[in-house]
Amino acid sequence: MLQPRAFRPYIPLSSSNSAPSFSSSSPNPNDSIPSQSRHAHGNGTSTAPSSSRSLKTHSSFAHNYRIAIALVPSALFLLDLGGTSVVATLVVGLMISYILDALSLKPAAFFAVWFSLIFAQLAFFLSASSSLLAAFNSSVAVAALASFLCAHTTFLLGVWSSLQFKWLLLENPSIAVALERLLFACLPISASALFAWASIAAVGINNAAYYLAAFNCCFYWLFSVPRVSSFKIKHEARYHGGEAPRDSFILGPLESCVHTLNLLFVPLLFHIASHYSLLLSSAASFCDLLLLFFVPFLFQLYASTRGALWWVTGNPNQLHSIRVVNGAVALVFVVVALEVRVVFHSFGRYIQVPPPLNYVLVTITMLGGSAAAGAYAMGLVSDALSSVAFTTSAIVVSAAGAIVVGFPLLFLPLPAVAGFYLARFFEKKSLVSYFAFVILGSLMVTWFVLHNFWDLNIWMAGMSLKSFCKLIIANSVLAMAIPGLALLPSKLNFLSEAGLISHALLLCYIENRFFNYSSIYYYGFEDEVMYPSYMVVMTTLLGLALVRRLSVDNRIGGKAVWILTCLYFSKLAMLFISSKSVVWVSSVLLLAVSPPLLLYRDRSKTTSRMKPWQAYAHACVVALSVWFCRETIFEALQWWNGRSPSDGLILGFCILLTGLACVPIVAIHFPHVLSAKRCLVLVVATGLLFIMMQPPLPVSLSYQSDLIKTARHSADDISIYGYIAGKPTWPSWLLIIAILLTLASVTSIIPIKYIVELRTFYSIAMGVALGIYIAAEYFLWAGVLHVLIVVTMVCASVFVVFTHLPSATSTKVLPWVFALLVALFPVTYLLEGQLRIKNILEDSELGNLGEEEKKLTTLLAIEGARISLLGLYAAIFMLIALEIKYKLASILREKVIDSGGVRQNYSNQSASASFLPRMRFMQHRRATTAPAFTIKRMAADGAWMPAVGNVATILCFAICLVLNVSLTGGSNRSIFFLAPILLLLNQDSDFVAGFGDKHRYFPVTVVISAYFVITTLYSIGEDVWQGNSGWGLQIGGPDWIFVVKNLALLILTFPSHILFNRYVWSHTKQSDSPPWITLPLNLLPIACTDVLKIKILGILGVIYSLSQYLITRQQYISGLKYI
Repeated sequence: MLQPRAFRPYIPLSSSNSAPSFSSSSPNPNDSIPSQSRHAHGNGTSTAPSSSRSLKTHSSFAHNYRIAIALVPSALFLLDLGGTSVVATLVVGLMISYILDALSLKPAAFFAVWFSLIFAQLAFFLSASSSLLAAFNSSVAVAALASFLCAHTTFLLGVWSSLQFKWLLLENPSIAVALERLLFACLPISASALFAWASIAAVGINNAAYYLAAFNCCFYWLFSVPRVSSFKIKHEARYHGGEAPRDSFILGPLESCVHTLNLLFVPLLFHIASHYSLLLSSAASFCDLLLLFFVPFLFQLYASTRGALWWVTGNPNQLHSIRVVNGAVALVFVVVALEVRVVFHSFGRYIQVPPPLNYVLVTITMLGGSAAAGAYAMGLVSDALSSVAFTTSAIVVSAAGAIVVGFPLLFLPLPAVAGFYLARFFEKKSLVSYFAFVILGSLMVTWFVLHNFWDLNIWMAGMSLKSFCKLIIANSVLAMAIPGLALLPSKLNFLSEAGLISHALLLCYIENRFFNYSSIYYYGFEDEVMYPSYMVVMTTLLGLALVRRLSVDNRIGGKAVWILTCLYFSKLAMLFISSKSVVWVSSVLLLAVSPPLLLYRDRSKTTSRMKPWQAYAHACVVALSVWFCRETIFEALQWWNGRSPSDGLILGFCILLTGLACVPIVAIHFPHVLSAKRCLVLVVATGLLFIMMQPPLPVSLSYQSDLIKTARHSADDISIYGYIAGKPTWPSWLLIIAILLTLASVTSIIPIKYIVELRTFYSIAMGVALGIYIAAEYFLWAGVLHVLIVVTMVCASVFVVFTHLPSATSTKVLPWVFALLVALFPVTYLLEGQLRIKNILEDSELGNLGEEEKKLTTLLAIEGARISLLGLYAAIFMLIALEIKYKLASILREKVIDSGGVRQNYSNQSASASFLPRMRFMQHRRATTAPAFTIKRMAADGAWMPAVGNVATILCFAICLVLNVSLTGGSNRSIFFLAPILLLLNQDSDFVAGFGDKHRYFPVTVVISAYFVITTLYSIGEDVWQGNSGWGLQIGGPDWIFVVKNLALLILTFPSHILFNRYVWSHTKQSDSPPWITLPLNLLPIACTDVLKIKILGILGVIYSLSQYLITRQQYISGLKYI
């Protein structure tokens, strides 16, 4: 037997597609089938057999967006509760999992994710247990229940993560089905509880049960309304009449029943438990119980029109009877409860009828209106009798409501006629009737506002109450007229678009006034909240949902959708920025940024609809709109920094926002235009550089509005901090220019790759800019030193640029450039000290100091400046060594490709057809990257490169050792960071014969061992000879014992280091004895030494022995496998 259309579940367009699909619903209230079901299964021509309902290996989980709505905010809330330890544990674990997944170790990545969540949960228990106990008033039971909820949510996160591994879905489809069912069964309960917990933490527990009921309804709709499993149906399956079989649903009857019980009873029980002392204290408290049960009950009955009660019965007549009878009973209770709890409690002052008649009329109005609306929604208004009853109820309800608010009896036919026209519209779909209702309803709204508020002399939200009344009347009239305008023929859609935009503008203006001008000058209400934040969020969401619905139904065009979306989103800026003009500024900015996303979308075409001139125009509009928002940017930066931002910072943010706003233009419409991408990168980089460097701007170029002048010349700031003279920052312009030149050359905006003269000018300009910047920032005392620093930077820039992009004569000149650079190092170092001594001695402020103080001051000044100079040269030599290492590797790779291509061509020409395109590409690449200089000639003329690279590497390492001694006093940890510099050494027959690529780790290990041995000997000598001329050694005192013991322990660490370093050099086993035989010799130094460096040598010896043993064993096993 086929199921009726009313009980078919939502079926996505493709079970493998995780994105939601939106379609318009049927205007017929009786037709409750979801449109997704019709579209998903209405295209078939044949019926799928029962075997098609078997499990299938699906490539992806189709309900990720639903799970994300519930789990992502829950995870963020748990991270906030857990603190830094949980975040750090999770980040480290997920990084490990990502690395394992990148290495194609899928099972290892899967287990890494689970272990990350487990350890994060353990960290949560350790860090958040005390805070949970304090939050729940030391109630162990409640804290334990909350901890279990958190652990359960973490488990669900793991389950969701498991469904993202495709190998698990392919290899274990039954497990994937079980995990999917587990998620849908548990999330409506746990997610609503966590959301309610977060809401209680934010706004208190007074209305907590209502929050829980609201979240229950949301998640019940997302998960409990029948959904088709991602893993039970084949994509080609068709069903009779578009219905899906029940065995393809994710949830079964048991889970659906539990969800229904949770929806109906958990909010009620939670309210009873949290407000048990106030349950029957008043009629309003008792009405809370009725609302908490019957409102979710009504929602359940509405959800049953989407198949939510499929597990109760499959008979459509029975389900219809259940909805009608139970809905009528629930409606009575809800209406009565709302009368007591809301109408008479909050709006009693507007009820102009004395009791008990007021209770009768309010009940008639609310219950009659609700009954008529429910009957129409259920499709009961279908014949002449029901139509008469519906019209009569509309007339009676309208008249009763008018009497309640005090409408004059003389004009009582006016609301009655309005009700008649409204009912006629619903019955006949007559637009004339609806506009008649709008006219009459507008008159009634106008009378109500004028009668109750017009005569009050109150200023609120920065304007008089009369002005506010005008806005409310205009907004109400527009709100009533828009539904009728939306139903007009498509040729008149511009009317509905104009009405919607006008309504949105009025709403933005009213909310902006109420939210940012929140003072009420009437009867001491200054501290009252005029307009809460949640109202801004709620009206925004409702407006966006309305725009989405009208757009799907083709009631409004794309331009109206664009404008309305920008207006509604701009209201959210009020929640973050306190500027009074932030709404309009945000609107302008969104209107300028969003056209590439909203206006130029044509799904029927694959090509872009935006022309180049339109792209330029949009980019200019974006730049102008960002400049228009400069004062808002200034206020935001001032709020963030706590002080007035500089002109350079403001300009940087304007440039950065302009670049980011142009990203959609390039990414969506011109992804194939490489020059556009390069310019965009340059603009974004310019903004970031201005933000970080904050260069000074000329007064003529800086924008000085009244707001900025007031903020920068505040009397309070001057009285507190005084006048602060800023440090000149003009050299930052040079650094910005240098970085931008580098980016421009890397992105080929400046074609230095092809023009040697331009390359020369670029390298010299880079060196001059960097040299002047460094000299002006760090060495301010001598002009001669400035010249030497500039020459040094020019030499370094020329060497690096022409090594990376060689010319025909550069290989002959670059060795001399490097020699000049090396020669400048000692000259600059010694000259800097002499100039510094001269400047210090000539300083008049040192005249009153003694001789010893002068010497100490001089030495400290010289030492500090020389350390800066050493750091500069270490960076230069490091850059040169890296560039040479990269260039030599590129030459070797090109040679291998050339030789491989030649052999392939000569050996088997027919089999190389697939390889020819790559060879052509490589030839083209070589032709474009080195047009005037071939790789072979570089290899022949550039034989000096390995030697120069080795000299630069050794100099860099030596300077870093000196800096380590000067800055840290010879830290033990620093050698582990400095020794890898020696990996930049190259194969060089001139200095180190036999050194090759397989020996590259030998210098690192040797230097580490030698460093600790030498520093150990120095430490022992420093501890013994402390100015007493070795007296303890002469008489055999305790110093003798100290020296002998530690030297003996030091010697015990030698065998492991010697064997390991020999192995690293030769990669062959040195003896028949196993490597770990020297391991016990290191245990005694670790346990008995008095010198920390000997202990480190012992630990390294243990590590070396174990590493050598494991490596040789692995090689041995690999050799056996090969044999």
